[in-house]
Amino acid sequence: MIRIIIADDHPIVREGLKKVLEKNPDMTVADEVSTGEELINKARTNDYDVVLLDITMPGKGGLEILEQLKKEKPKLRILVLSIHPEEQYAIRVLKAGASGYLSKDKAPYELLEAIRKVAQGGKYVSASLAEKLAFEIENGREKPLHENLSNREYQVMCLIASGKTIKNIADELSLSARTVSTYRSRILDKMKMKSNAEITHYAIKQGLVD
Repeated sequence: MIRIIIADDHPIVREGLKKVLEKNPDMTVADEVSTGEELINKARTNDYDVVLLDITMPGKGGLEILEQLKKEKPKLRILVLSIHPEEQYAIRVLKAGASGYLSKDKAPYELLEAIRKVAQGGKYVSASLAEKLAFEIENGREKPLHENLSNREYQVMCLIASGKTIKNIADELSLSARTVSTYRSRILDKMKMKSNAEITHYAIKQGLVD
């Protein structure tokens, strides 16, 4: 039996996932949480086979939660679910220790396949992402500028590129406006840019935002 914990801040999403998963005799939803902090606390005191983790969580971001979980429980299998396109987060979460990445718009059967694969110790990516990764390896891809950013800086960059203000970002990430402004300054410095417009143009060109 695969013991699963669902971490997503949307009750409707959690309920939908439970309905899909509980139809399968080899799976059980052992717990569900709405924040990263709850997930970490649950993982410290309970044993799970697979975590279904939404990359966009209030407070600590999904990437930070992922890194902390892997540090505390290296053998825990984490399958990241996201509304964001694969280009935006997939490679980054895999490098951070996730066992797989799946867009929320994928068919339910693909979710079940992904859970079973990571529960057995494998890695799961979609066929389209596997192809992209193969091309990058074959072509000796030069490291893009955004890969120099920390996970939090990257998250802030994507939010800036999506048109959100410093205050919007601060509210969404439970940070102070001053802290977000500091991240923005670091982003501009690391990427050798001067404005939000340059960040937005770059992110669109790289396919990091819609």
